[in-house]
Amino acid sequence: MTTVIILPGRERPIVQRHPWVFSGAIAEVRGNPAPGDVVDVCAKDGSWLARGFWSSTSQLRVRLASWDATQSLDETWLRETIARAVAGREYWLQNPAIACRLVFSESDGLPGLIVDRYGCYLVIQLLTQAMAVRADQVIAALVDLLAPRGIYERSDAEVRAKEGLPPAVGLRWGETPPRLPVTLITALDQPVTKRRMFADLQTGQKTGIYLDQAINHLRVGAYCADTDTLDCFSYAGGFALAAALAGARQLTLVDASAEALGLAADNLRLNNLSTPTTFVEGDVFQVLRRYRSDQRQFDVVILDPPKFVHQQAHLQRATRGYKDINLQALHLIRRGGILATFSCSGLVSADLFQKIIFGAAVDAGRDVQILERLTQAPDHPVLLSFPEAEYLKGLICRVW
Repeated sequence: MTTVIILPGRERPIVQRHPWVFSGAIAEVRGNPAPGDVVDVCAKDGSWLARGFWSSTSQLRVRLASWDATQSLDETWLRETIARAVAGREYWLQNPAIACRLVFSESDGLPGLIVDRYGCYLVIQLLTQAMAVRADQVIAALVDLLAPRGIYERSDAEVRAKEGLPPAVGLRWGETPPRLPVTLITALDQPVTKRRMFADLQTGQKTGIYLDQAINHLRVGAYCADTDTLDCFSYAGGFALAAALAGARQLTLVDASAEALGLAADNLRLNNLSTPTTFVEGDVFQVLRRYRSDQRQFDVVILDPPKFVHQQAHLQRATRGYKDINLQALHLIRRGGILATFSCSGLVSADLFQKIIFGAAVDAGRDVQILERLTQAPDHPVLLSFPEAEYLKGLICRVW
């Protein structure tokens, strides 16, 4: 087996079970590993540290998966680790119509593997060389464990390019999934709601819909009874749907995609909701400025933009973007109203995000109180040794 030797002084994160080894921490490689091969990671003095998977092109050269020298990262390990991840979602699996994440990459000890369930279908993402070369093993394990009707691959995330892998999309096993209605998860202490949304597993965002916001939809919706609510970057209307179910008086949805707005309209109809709704196709930044110029006012404004930061070099530009949309939104909120604002950019920390909102509040001349701090749904757990998994952050604020 190939041995990767770590530079002196760079062992601590590995010992503390952080799963990433960057190329800059490597002193030498003893062997000639192929993409996705299992490698041992050792200190300069030869002491064994961990075992993981080699990536030949990424700056993340090794993804660690075991700190037990007796553990082989073989097909048995893969099946057992997938089974453990699935067992952690048993509460939601009891309902066959529920959509939820079953495997969340490093947080479940499976670097580069995403598995989402939508009713009787599974969607997988194989985002590292290690998982790409083990695709058949992953699929066989999922078939045995879950007996799905079909498994569809959506390995079209940008990170694949860093792994030297082309996008891969298509049916991998069983039946091709149709556009289907699914039920969204709720927290463990809440009954399953009748909230349903259409999921297009072949072309929808991410693997079909934004599963990570499922519970946040309800948390924001709780503030929307008898309100005039503006949902920006609305996509399939998850927040608008929760607002309507909570008794919103009127909805305005803004998105750059006419197709997304059509999907949101379908989701409102799917839930038999007749809340007066306006659908606005356009750039959110421009629409917010126009509403400010027209002196439009709302009781609740929801901002759930796409990822603004894909690499560190873009961070400063992204912070300006987050500040701009929040500043414009704050001018549109009636006194005592609600701003629900989110960032899914992993490089924007929760502390930085709060500072951005603070800066927007100062410039808007508004007093803003944080009522709730939100993160991703619990089917997207955060491994303590891998805080990078906590990419989604949100604030529900009262605006005076």
